[in-house]
Amino acid sequence: MTDDVGNIEIPKWDPALAALVAEEYGKRKNPLRLADFLALAQQHAIRFDDIMVTVFELCLQGEWSYVNRKGQARVLNREQIDKLYVNGRLHESDLRDFDGGWLPAQR
Repeated sequence: MTDDVGNIEIPKWDPALAALVAEEYGKRKNPLRLADFLALAQQHAIRFDDIMVTVFELCLQGEWSYVNRKGQARVLNREQIDKLYVNGRLHESDLRDFDGGWLPAQR
């Protein structure tokens, strides 16, 4: 991907982590939950925080969606996400209100 002047556009998320979560979604065919991301982090020796930063950025850019536990879409914004970083890195306890799931955006 390039911008108008031919410079390479750098994605706002980690492409390798985006591919990893997309692959996991493809296997499950269901929204991914926090437990799924924790398992991926442990299985691949990746920081949970790094995975979630990527997933949240994918949501902010309209590539992925978050649905609450009732399956209703919840629009996320940068301010909401920034407030989660009170302690620097994201931890599972910081995300206790996110008890739904994440999935690729429907286009």
